[in-house]
Amino acid sequence: MNAPQPIDILRTRSLSSVLEGEIERLILAGEIAPGRKINENQLAVRFGTSRGPIREALRTLEGAGLVETIPNRGAFVRSMSVDEVREIYEVRAALFALAGRLVAERAVPETVGVLDGYIQRMEQAAQAHDFESYYPLNLAFHAFILDACGNATLARQYRTFVQRLTLFRARSLVQGGGLNVSNREHREMVEAIRARDPEWAHQAHWRHVANSRNRLLAVVREEQRSSSA
Repeated sequence: MNAPQPIDILRTRSLSSVLEGEIERLILAGEIAPGRKINENQLAVRFGTSRGPIREALRTLEGAGLVETIPNRGAFVRSMSVDEVREIYEVRAALFALAGRLVAERAVPETVGVLDGYIQRMEQAAQAHDFESYYPLNLAFHAFILDACGNATLARQYRTFVQRLTLFRARSLVQGGGLNVSNREHREMVEAIRARDPEWAHQAHWRHVANSRNRLLAVVREEQRSSSA
């Protein structure tokens, strides 16, 4: 068998990247529901490709926390109970609030400048209703706060929890209409950090996560009402 040429590898990787975005869109829109098995054959037919790039895209989505692979059964959209999601959000709120407090205590002008840059770019994406641009910026904004808090143990524990919430965080923004609302909360967080007010920062960061939880639970309740109607 001939070894794959560089151009073939590039084409495969480019195709898998496109498929990753398309499958992610189907998941976030609810077309492939949480807990449902992902049919590789159907996706291959739908997108007019082989199963290889589909599988590569699913591996990437698994690393992002949207998909889980069960041995001998296949790939499934990650599913969690409402109670489990609520519990993790509660822990996430406590950890993120502490991170905000620590950043406010240690903030330097360069830190605030970076955060302002994220806010401006997210504002542009929110006004354009551009979720594909907003969501990566949103993740990077939160990650920067974690890195800036100066507590590696806190950051590590937080990331362990939120990887399991990737699908739910995205759904709260896509289906909950939360882009502009979420960014208003981001601005308050940054203002608290700019003021070097640890208590305000603690409360603003906690409220942001609590409000995200409430937006998500509202989406879930609406879906449950629709399915039972």
